[in-house]
Amino acid sequence: MARGVVLFIALGLVVGAGVIGWRFIGQSEKGAFFLRPDDVALVALGAGLYERECASCHGAQLEGQPNWRMRKADGRLPAPPHDQSGHTWHHPDEVLHALTKYGPAAVVGNDYETDMPAYEELLSDEEITAVLSYIKSTWPQPIRERHDAINQANRK
Repeated sequence: MARGVVLFIALGLVVGAGVIGWRFIGQSEKGAFFLRPDDVALVALGAGLYERECASCHGAQLEGQPNWRMRKADGRLPAPPHDQSGHTWHHPDEVLHALTKYGPAAVVGNDYETDMPAYEELLSDEEITAVLSYIKSTWPQPIRERHDAINQANRK
């Protein structure tokens, strides 16, 4: 009898730890990924990753490709800017993370065609957060505040 109780308690502890771990390691997209544009080390990491993985399409200065709102001959949209002139800051952190990790086609659905790859196999969650934190760190304070308000509304 005592052995059964011990096993039941042990099982409960393992399940409880798993649930807590699931929440805190970012497995839940909703509320799990928070950008940290004031974290100097993270932003520095993100700047290097952005240069290596993103700048060839989104621009070294986050300016995006020319005519980014007009479809190309193949029907796909050019890479948008990530500076204040684009729409990146219109999306909450969790959406930006999912778009980067899984690719726009997986997030948007409906066979959405895009040139942007999914980075799930290329970057860790922390590296994706670093890139996105770097991008946010370049926005003027009023845009950052508006993005913070979008995040707050999304997390309610």
